Amino acid sequence: MPLRPILHDPDPVLYKKCHPVTRFDKKLASLLDDMKETMLAANGVGLAAPQVGLVRRVCVVLDILNEDRIIELVNPEVIATEGSQTGSEGCLSFPDKFGIVTRPEVVTVRAQDRNGEEFTVTGHGLTARAFLHEIDHLDGHVFVEKVTEFIDPDAEEDGEEE
Repeated sequence: MPLRPILHDPDPVLYKKCHPVTRFDKKLASLLDDMKETMLAANGVGLAAPQVGLVRRVCVVLDILNEDRIIELVNPEVIATEGSQTGSEGCLSFPDKFGIVTRPEVVTVRAQDRNGEEFTVTGHGLTARAFLHEIDHLDGHVFVEKVTEFIDPDAEEDGEEE
């Protein structure tokens, strides 16, 4: 499972709306495996296909409460949100850039797995934040669009990178 290069801003692929996945095959499985390894090697908590140069609705998110589990989301769609949280956020495609972002505290997503089977998953706290951050990537949006204040990562004790 090779590591894939992570694109950095201002690469135009980061700003494209992704196409739905229609083929659930070995190529998709390989992409998901590569994305998981790439995310972990970069110390991220999430990674979306456009960040590795593919305009497909695929992302992976580390389950913060169960860190040995990585959630694969193919064609994800947010179906419910609840509450609010405000905190620091970063992105593997924007190295050394962090900012304050407000997002829902709880997020429920409907998606497909690598075999095309539909499922729903609910994330809380940082997992909810990561779901929305990665799904934003799939819609051609990046976290800096939502930042209310940029912060110095050296001054923030719990800056989380996604």
